[in-house]
Amino acid sequence: MLHLPFSLRPFPVHDVNAGSGTDGLGDLPEWDLSDLYAGDEAPELKRDLDWLETACARFAADYEGKLGTLDAKGLLDCVHRNERINQIAGRIMSFAGLRYYQLTTDGERAKFMSDMQEAITNFTTPLVFFTLELNRLEDDHLDGLLAQDADLARYKPVFDRIRAMKPYQLSDEMEKFLHDLGVVGDAWERLFDETIAGLGFTVAGETRNIEGTLNLLTEQDRNTREAATRELAKVFGENIKTFARVHNTQAKEKEIMDRWRGMPTAQTARHLSNHVEPEVVEALRDAVVKAYPQLSHRYYELKRKWMGLDRMQVWDRNAPLPMEDTRIVGWVEAQKTVMDAYRGFDPEMANIAEPFFTKGWIDAGVKPGKAPGAFAHPTVTDVHPYVMLNYLGKPRDVMTLAHELGHGVHQVLAAGQGEMLSSTPLTLAETASVFGEMLTFRKMLSEAKDPAQRKVMLAGKVEDMINTVVRQIAFYDFECKLHSARRNGELTPEDINTLWMSVQAESLGPAFDFVDGYETFWAYIPHFVHSPFYVYAYAFGDGLVNALYAVYEEAPDGFQTKYFEMLKAGGSKHHKELLAPFGLDASDPKFWDKGLSMISGFIDELEAME
Repeated sequence: MLHLPFSLRPFPVHDVNAGSGTDGLGDLPEWDLSDLYAGDEAPELKRDLDWLETACARFAADYEGKLGTLDAKGLLDCVHRNERINQIAGRIMSFAGLRYYQLTTDGERAKFMSDMQEAITNFTTPLVFFTLELNRLEDDHLDGLLAQDADLARYKPVFDRIRAMKPYQLSDEMEKFLHDLGVVGDAWERLFDETIAGLGFTVAGETRNIEGTLNLLTEQDRNTREAATRELAKVFGENIKTFARVHNTQAKEKEIMDRWRGMPTAQTARHLSNHVEPEVVEALRDAVVKAYPQLSHRYYELKRKWMGLDRMQVWDRNAPLPMEDTRIVGWVEAQKTVMDAYRGFDPEMANIAEPFFTKGWIDAGVKPGKAPGAFAHPTVTDVHPYVMLNYLGKPRDVMTLAHELGHGVHQVLAAGQGEMLSSTPLTLAETASVFGEMLTFRKMLSEAKDPAQRKVMLAGKVEDMINTVVRQIAFYDFECKLHSARRNGELTPEDINTLWMSVQAESLGPAFDFVDGYETFWAYIPHFVHSPFYVYAYAFGDGLVNALYAVYEEAPDGFQTKYFEMLKAGGSKHHKELLAPFGLDASDPKFWDKGLSMISGFIDELEAME
């Protein structure tokens, strides 16, 4: 139940390797992690580690082999003790993880995180019995206990998710072995993180990290974009064997785990953890793939014409439009833009977001060794979330701020559910983040000064939506192919390259040519390593928010109240229950068409401007 890995941003990374004092940005905030612990030698940290070791041992002594004998009050006490253990373990790992992501190239921080992970794994191994014994309870027996105690019945969604794994449960001894083995998989993730963070890319005589180089793909100058793309391809190619080894090992480990558990597909575990039916995900996937021609293909053909090109190259995909203002948006302006949008929706939303800016809950600057991308991490329910950005003042960076702040607001609201019920399945976790983006975009669009500015803003939003929906579903298809192929044997780097390219032309469309070396660009995407099949959650969230926003526009009265109630629910309700007050149902295949029609409508408007 630990809150790792973090929620990572799906969009292209737009950052350079400058420090927080980058010209024009102003003073960028940094994390104050003291709300977790004052430091890695804080006496409170040692106290919590000692408590955790004792609490886990006592929990096992008191309950192992006895769950079936507990009455309702006894089971509730057991759940509360388990929840407290999760809370303390989560606090320790949140501190270790956040501190590490601030400087992934620092050996001491990496060792500290690894040591904490190993200690907690060792402490919590005796607790593996809890879910195993819970799954051995008869349905009638558990239902009877829930009926006797309303406080215990609150945890039914947790029990349901745990018991969904019942058909795939192994022996107690094997489950403990796999629990201990988890630190080995974590080591491969660290190898990936540290390799990516340590890469250097030289463009125009200046060496940058991956953030800085990917940022060049959004520069106005086409030669710069091309040079950055070719340098990325060169460096990825030089390191491709390492990345292929990481992917082969992670995919093989997953295949072994799935085979022993009897999982029917490589995606099954993700669907179970997301509490979403496989047919819902496949309906989403099929709807998006069917819409490729009306979405990405059509938009990129428009962009090709705007840029005056006969053919688009991959370095043109995220290029600014020729008429686009490339000014830098300072931090103060970015904060005001997002907060005004949040406040315009509901003042309470802005009030919840305010402490992120004033109390050290955001780390915004780009620094050498800092983890790439962006995320919002909920820590534990008696502290608060932290947001990480790599902010460089691009308009998309403002949207990233709106996105991650939406996660933060959601996590604050859901914290009232407690440690075991606050965690939201990934498919719903992206709701508030994408909704926060939509609010910010609509606010900015309403303030467009002229049709040209409106066109640039619409185009930018369409590109972000394509990155969130089309690209993520293409990534999902790539992962499906990768894991399927790995079941038949070791994959060479060339094998993985081929799988990557098999989804690129289909998703991006006929406007593109693909430079030699682009076939290696799967290598830097962290989701494939940290959270297999995570990516479809972004498309799920975008489609869900598009449908929600349509409801908001049609009937704004009372929408805010229902929206906040949905966020406060955390992981305590299934997506059907959460969406019912809005008259929406994600299990209806037509639901996804409604969400995709919003993107198509924006492209219609862009075409009408021609």
